[in-house]
This record gives sequence, C-alpha cells and structure tokens, in this order.
Amino acid sequence: MRDDEQLPLDDAGWRARLTPAQYAVCRCSATEAPFSGQFWDHDADGIYHCVACGAALFDACSKFDSGSGWPSFFEPVTEGAIKQVMDRTHGMLRVEVQCAVCESHLGHVFPDGPAPTGMRYCINSAALQFADRRGVDGL
Repeated sequence: MRDDEQLPLDDAGWRARLTPAQYAVCRCSATEAPFSGQFWDHDADGIYHCVACGAALFDACSKFDSGSGWPSFFEPVTEGAIKQVMDRTHGMLRVEVQCAVCESHLGHVFPDGPAPTGMRYCINSAALQFADRRGVDGL
C-alpha cells in the first residue's frame, strides 16, 4: 500500500481490493486448508507483509517448519506489527492474530513454538504477500 492510499471503509471496498480467497481469510476469518497455501514451504529471504494493507508482519528469519501445513513464525517483525484477540469460535479458546494496521485476520498464535520465544504464529498464506530482501519478487 502506498502512503497516500487509504484503506477501504466498507465491505465493497475490501471485496474490490482482495481476491475471493484473500477476502475470505482476511475479512471473514476463514482458514485455508493445510499444505495448500503458497507460503507454507516457502524459504526465500525477505519480509512477509499483510496482503490487505502492505504492513510488514514477519521476517523470514523467524519462519520455521512447524509441520502444520501453514507458514509458521516464532515472532512478528516488530512488537506492534500484530494484534492479538481472544477467539472463542468453533467451541475452542484460541488467540487470533490480526494485522495491527487494518485488523485483517491472519491466523492464530500457540505457545508451542521453538526458542527463543516458544510461540508459533500459524498464519494463512492468503493473508500474506512476500517481499524478497534483495528487492525482487520472491515467489
């Protein structure tokens, strides 16, 4: 997102901005099937951004293979990059992860990740876009 670009204020604006899969995940809290997203086994060096607003979310240096089938990270790129919200849907108590800028649903965080944080941010590929550290598209 460019600095002069505004985020959509209504549902129609989000639908126009995002693909149907991105909209389902980011705006409706859907979850993509495991091992189906473009980033679950992606290992290029760079930064993962919010697909909805472009905010930096996770550094590839914090990505690890959790075996879950979703991109997993042990920490966000900065402390304020994400927002955590209690999620009581589907008869479970979980912690939802949202983009701190646009409040798009990204996935969930679990306390079973590796050192140094012990956290596993389990993120939907559809909520992410990747920028290669060298400034080229890393897909």
